[in-house]
Amino acid sequence: MSDTSTQVKPALFKVFALDNLGTAKESGPLPERLIEGSPQFKTWNVDSAKDGKVSTGVWEATPGTTRSIKGEVWEYCTILSGVVEITEDGGEPVRLQAGDTFVLKPGFVGVWKTIETVRKLWVVVN
Repeated sequence: MSDTSTQVKPALFKVFALDNLGTAKESGPLPERLIEGSPQFKTWNVDSAKDGKVSTGVWEATPGTTRSIKGEVWEYCTILSGVVEITEDGGEPVRLQAGDTFVLKPGFVGVWKTIETVRKLWVVVN
C-alpha cells in the first residue's frame, strides 16, 4: 500500500473556517453609490473557478446605505451575522438577518442598508 499523504493531488475539495479566513481586503463604497453613513467593507476571496467566472468568499460591511447595482452579475448570499435591509427599485424593503439566504439576479438595482454590521457568505457568477 502506498502512502497517499505525500502525493500531490489537485485541490478539488476545499474546506475553509469562517473564523480563520486570513487577511481581508478592505475597501468602501464607490463615492457615487454612497447614500448615507461611511460604511467600510472587508472581503475575503476564498476560492474561484479557473476561468474566474465563479467565485466565493465572505464579505463584511459596517452600518451605512449604498446603491446596489449588479449589472450582469448573479449573486447567492447567506447572512452569517448582522442585519440588512434591501430594497429593489420600485419594491418594498426586505429585512434580512443571520440565516437568511437570497439571490441578487443580473439587472438588480436597489438600495442596500446595513443596519447592524453584516457578514455574508457569497457565491458570484459573472
